Amino acid sequence: MATDNPVESLQEEATCPVCLEYFTEPVTLECGHNFCRACITQCWEGSDTAASCPQCRETVQQRNLRANRQLANVVEIAKLLSLQAAKGARGDGVCERHQETLKLFCEEDQTPICVVCDRSRAHRAHTVVPIEEAAQEYKEKIQAHLRTLREEREKLLGFKEAVEKRSQEQKIVSEFQRLRQFLEEQERLLLAQLDKLDEEIVKIQNENVSKLSEQISHLSERISDMEGKCQKPASEFLQVRLSEKHSRSPHRKKRCEGQLHVVVARSEVQLDHVNVTLDPDTAHAILILSEDWKSVRWGDMRQRLQDNPERFDSDPCVLGCEGFTSGRHCWEVEVGGGRFWAVGVARESVRRKGEMNCNPNGGIWAVRRWWGQFRALTSPVTPLPLSWVPSRIRVCLDCDQGQVTFINAGDGAPIFTFPPAAFSRERIRPWLQVEKPISLSPPGIM
Repeated sequence: MATDNPVESLQEEATCPVCLEYFTEPVTLECGHNFCRACITQCWEGSDTAASCPQCRETVQQRNLRANRQLANVVEIAKLLSLQAAKGARGDGVCERHQETLKLFCEEDQTPICVVCDRSRAHRAHTVVPIEEAAQEYKEKIQAHLRTLREEREKLLGFKEAVEKRSQEQKIVSEFQRLRQFLEEQERLLLAQLDKLDEEIVKIQNENVSKLSEQISHLSERISDMEGKCQKPASEFLQVRLSEKHSRSPHRKKRCEGQLHVVVARSEVQLDHVNVTLDPDTAHAILILSEDWKSVRWGDMRQRLQDNPERFDSDPCVLGCEGFTSGRHCWEVEVGGGRFWAVGVARESVRRKGEMNCNPNGGIWAVRRWWGQFRALTSPVTPLPLSWVPSRIRVCLDCDQGQVTFINAGDGAPIFTFPPAAFSRERIRPWLQVEKPISLSPPGIM
């Protein structure tokens, strides 16, 4: 309390914090604070936000305005004590009518009286007690009311804490439910993706098994045929070989060599041996093409050519005129003894201007010799034995499988096969990077 005077303490407890007057029709909010009904209603009137306590600013329900009758009684007592104190101050404890000391208290009229007033007709039948005794009695009543109010306030604070705790628990439960729902949804999505991936894997496995079975069957037939020939007598066996040798035409020989190449390169069907020519519109200005567009060499100086969008302007490269989007195709490149060259294929969209990214990420699949190094242009590059460097390279392109294979055209030995790529039906064209003369041809020619 701000003062040790019980009367002043009672007056403070009976005063509305809004109008600063005695409570009129006091009501209690959920937070435990008390206001006049008219004052709190006026505070909330016209507010767009949620109702809150003017004293502690806690959000409350406008409907939960509970009348506080005990506080109303305390207010009446405070008013009487204030009146008595005012009268005592004016008359210094002396009866205004009889000028006698106010020593008694009339309980019926609730006012201090003197001895003469006690004997008068107005108070003769009333219950009268000494003023000190009456004051003590009312103080005890006030203290009892104060204890009751404090207990009720503590009870309301306990209810408030319980409600806040339940609200917090509900928020936590709601958040866990939301997280569980999210995780379950993610689990369903991942399981669906796994199922789809399993189906694709099974499909690829079945296709590979089918292809391998076909190859095994073909090889088994060849083995059986050759074993049968080996079982023949020597004279008959030599006659068969001689007959085959004389009857085999150059065209038949080339076709058999092509079939042998297919087995070595692990292709399942006959490759299309294409006749490749070079595209002069893409050739770097330092490169010189032959009249038939079949070979290219490094020139002595840059030519004054039109700088069209298709032309390479940084690296000495050139593309083939032909482009492929499906099927299996092969051609051969004569590199001779050159120490600076690269052979392969490139996407139609390969970068022509500025620095190039010579690997599959840049749209190029190729092998390169640079001084004493022989490499496959992967990312990072894959070193290859320098002993594998051929003078003639066969380039095999499988558009359907997204695969590029390089073979030594001299002995049919495989050099390197790039991992399958997604060409996405984009045109794939022959690609060369040269320093010495290089020429192109289908397999078996030259």
